[in-house]
Amino acid sequence: MTKLRSTLEEKVVAAVNEGRDELVELVASLVAFDTTARDNEEPAREEEALQRLLAARLTAIGAETDLWEPPNTGTGNRHVPDDLDFKGRPQLAAWVRGAGGSGARSLLLNGHIDAVDVEPREKWSSDPFTAVVRDGRLYGRGVNDMKGGIAAYLFAVETLRRLGVKLAGDLCFCTVTDEESSGAGGFAAVARGVKADAGLIGEPTGFDAWVSCRGSLTPNITVEGRAGHAEMAQPHWSAGGAVNAIDKMRPVLDEVRAVREDWLTRPDQQHPLLSPGTIVPTIIKGGTWDVTYPASCELTCELMYLPTHVDEQGTGRRIEREVQERIERAVAADPWFAEHPLRWFWDTDVVPGEIPADHPLVGLTLEAAAGLGHAGGKPDGFDSWHDAATFTRSGTPTFSFGPGGAETAHAVDEYTPVQDLIDVAAIVAVTAMRWCGVVE
Repeated sequence: MTKLRSTLEEKVVAAVNEGRDELVELVASLVAFDTTARDNEEPAREEEALQRLLAARLTAIGAETDLWEPPNTGTGNRHVPDDLDFKGRPQLAAWVRGAGGSGARSLLLNGHIDAVDVEPREKWSSDPFTAVVRDGRLYGRGVNDMKGGIAAYLFAVETLRRLGVKLAGDLCFCTVTDEESSGAGGFAAVARGVKADAGLIGEPTGFDAWVSCRGSLTPNITVEGRAGHAEMAQPHWSAGGAVNAIDKMRPVLDEVRAVREDWLTRPDQQHPLLSPGTIVPTIIKGGTWDVTYPASCELTCELMYLPTHVDEQGTGRRIEREVQERIERAVAADPWFAEHPLRWFWDTDVVPGEIPADHPLVGLTLEAAAGLGHAGGKPDGFDSWHDAATFTRSGTPTFSFGPGGAETAHAVDEYTPVQDLIDVAAIVAVTAMRWCGVVE
């Protein structure tokens, strides 16, 4: 049963529900833009066009809109790629200013406009860039992760403005790029000064509040071998014989597995809302010719780590050192590695984050959700990563709350229930009223 605090809240919720078709159309317009994640050296897709559409709608309701292309990330920042270029891929922040006054609190509403690629495209039941409704579900690339959430948040803000609801606190609507690849867009936003008393992100949480997430490191380990004819007998390597780099990778892989198994039960790897940290081999490359001993073998792993393992400098170096030292010890018994040590490259450090499960905004959001028929929502964790961690570490306690469940994120025939979109828009509108305060 719907439980609202005032006739004004009832009026806002009714207006959101009456705008069902408009909200679906808004989601479809965002899905139509190709903003799929890409390698850093590839040109921009249609990110700017999408951001301009959002900026125009926000300007139309009186928001102070800032659309900017951040400078290149440069070098020396372990948290974003050195070669990332924002050309043609601007970030957006729009402020709907509140009336101020005692107790007024600002609220950040954030989302990422990038989506993963659509491959294998031939498996889709319909064009992934043309959103369609089937059996109460809206299908298309990004409707779940997370253009549906962005549209629901925007529609909540638009509804409040159209009805003349005067908030005491400021609302900041912010959409960024590069969440799927590096999180660089979120870093660009906080560098621009995007900040609020607390924040929401429209990830597909299924009406839960994702207050915790793991972070990631990407170790790249190269084992050196020595080329030689694979069909000919070889002398010992100390006498100049060939060395198979793929074979030499075995103790590295064994220790990666040992680390993973150790972390499953180790006390410091336990968390009430998250799985233990883990390390998984994801890419291996070795060899150049089928009759030649491979002269090198390269392994890339995905390493997920917990918020409790972030060091005093706000990095994952502590867990990085543990893994590197363990693997170095594992190969030390082989004299080959004394003369040909492992080569290491640690890619970007995507740092985890969390806020208290009893943060006031969490309580308000879940209370509003329960009042609108979603009483099962609870504080939860996300084993992957999302931009909430960046905003939280930069002074805006932030968690994710959005429509649909993450089970169709990144999948063929990605979808979100249409009613979820409506309900999230209504919940966010009510939450904004309660958090920011309403001026009568």
